[in-house]
Parts: sequence; C-alpha cells; structure tokens
Amino acid sequence: MHRGLVNPEDRITVALEKSLHGTTTVGIRLKDYVVLAADRRATAGYYVAHKHTRKIIRVTDYMAMTTAGLVADAQVLAEWLSNHAHYYAMIARKKLSVHAAAQYLATILHSSRFFPYIVQLLLGGYDTQPRLYSIDWYGSVTEEKYVATGSGSPTAIGVIEDGYDENMDVEQAVDLARRAVLSATRRDAFSGNGIDIVVIGKDVFKEYRYTIAEALQLEKQKA
Repeated sequence: MHRGLVNPEDRITVALEKSLHGTTTVGIRLKDYVVLAADRRATAGYYVAHKHTRKIIRVTDYMAMTTAGLVADAQVLAEWLSNHAHYYAMIARKKLSVHAAAQYLATILHSSRFFPYIVQLLLGGYDTQPRLYSIDWYGSVTEEKYVATGSGSPTAIGVIEDGYDENMDVEQAVDLARRAVLSATRRDAFSGNGIDIVVIGKDVFKEYRYTIAEALQLEKQKA
C-alpha cells in the first residue's frame, strides 16, 4: 500500500511500539573526532529478526548516520542523503557540511510529519571540525556533545555521562562508547548480538566490530 494511504495515527502507533523496543545507538563528540556506536540486533516486536544488522550507515567518507526505528525508513533517508552529498560535491565543487546534511534530513522529515518516517537518527561527521546531531522523526535537530537513542538509551546515557570528557583521547572514547552499548545489552532485551563503532576525524573513517564476548573480555582485562 502506498505510504500516503495509510492512516497516520495507526502507522505511528504501530511503529512506535516497534521502534521504542529495539536498538541502542550512541554518539560522542570530541575535540578532533566523532565516535558513533550501535548494537546489531534487529527486532520485530519480541522476535529477534536479525542478529547482524548494521545500524551505522556510511554516508560519505567523512560522515555517517546511526539508525533507530523502522529500518526501511532509515535506509531510504540514508540513500537520499548520500546521493545529495555526492551531487552537491559535483555541482558546488566542495563537500556538503555536516550541518547542511542534518538540515537536509530535517527538511525531509518535517515535510513528511503528517505521514512520518519513524526514525531517530544520529548524524556524525567532520567538515571543519567534528559535529554530532540528533534528529527526530518530526525534523527537530539538536547539536550534541554526547547522545544515545533507542530502547537501551536510558542505560547507555548514564554510562556516557559518568565517563565523558571532551578532552579524552579517541581510544578512551571508543572504550566508553563500547561500554555504554554493552551495558545496554545487559539491561535491554531488544539490544545485543554485537557492537559496531565508527570513528570519524579529519581524513579518518575507522570502523570497529566486536562480538559481545569480545566486549566482555575487554572489560575484564581493564578491571
């Protein structure tokens, strides 16, 4: 059925039930880097639909997006943003700023607010400096130093607030992001099966992948 023919209230109600019970994503901004992290479990209600879902989407070589909510909605938004960024680079002969990318997504989401894309996005990247934005399904945009989304976010944000320091080095930030998501997987049944982390800086786009067992082992080694 065409998405415009769906009763918006019914769609939002059903989607809210799904989107609020799955996923933990985390964003941390440092002086020179942005760190994004997410678990790998995809759920459909109480059913674990997939155990190796990539919830951090590479948009360009300097920008990435985490996804919480309906997978199809997030994927199409990421594809549009990626195409827009490449088109802008060809026409303007310069990179699309991360702020402009966040506003582009916000414009799409706000214009579709009566038939919304059910997503909670984190957009992180580096243009002239590291930037981190949180974008909700109605198009509200906030710039953050650190943030967490998804059903595991109450646990994850507590871990981040306890350990965050803007002056920490990138290795410490990766450890903090991994620990935040790992803590969420212990308390949230809808998050789990692994942790993906992306680090973005000036001419840097680095990815880390951990199983839960590997993440637990690293925590034991530090204890």
